[in-house]
Amino acid sequence: MTGDHYFTAEPTTPAQPREVEFSVAGRDYTLASSAGVFSAARLDPGTAVLLRKADLPAYDATGPLLDVGCGFGPITCVLASSAPAATVWAVDVNQRARDLTAANATRVGAADRVRVAAPDDVPADVEFAEIWSNPPIHIGKAELHELLRRWLPRLTPDGVAWLVVARHLGGDSLHRWLVEQGWRVERHASQKGYRVLRVTR
Repeated sequence: MTGDHYFTAEPTTPAQPREVEFSVAGRDYTLASSAGVFSAARLDPGTAVLLRKADLPAYDATGPLLDVGCGFGPITCVLASSAPAATVWAVDVNQRARDLTAANATRVGAADRVRVAAPDDVPADVEFAEIWSNPPIHIGKAELHELLRRWLPRLTPDGVAWLVVARHLGGDSLHRWLVEQGWRVERHASQKGYRVLRVTR
């Protein structure tokens, strides 16, 4: 065992390159992955529910869009493919995840529109029309709340955030907490034990 987690900044786990295949909205994806990142061997079930049940951006959307905790980039690549005129920011603390997301943006032909960054490297003046996240629940409740306090206020006035959280990992309590913080929250869908939350101002 190592001390690595998918939210480790510089994983020491050997890379072990692999590929993950999945389909969203009629399009097939084959993305590069590796040990040391979130859900390295498959499309995470929560991410799959989010991409299946949330409203993907319109074809003519221009963004900017944000993927918080991008991992190897499945959400980023789907957003960039769904909205070919949009700029997509992909944020992760994990350097290996960021490198994989950049490589996968090239695979789907979106390298010129995907901005991969560590959280502190996103310019402070950028606001987002949409924020997407399968948030890192395992960092702990206080850290999760801090992450959402950091990014949700950067929605444009009419922007929307899409979050997926497992019910047994606190999906309903997170819903309540977001409402207490003043956000409008709709449980947009439930599937396979996951809640898809639509968050607006």
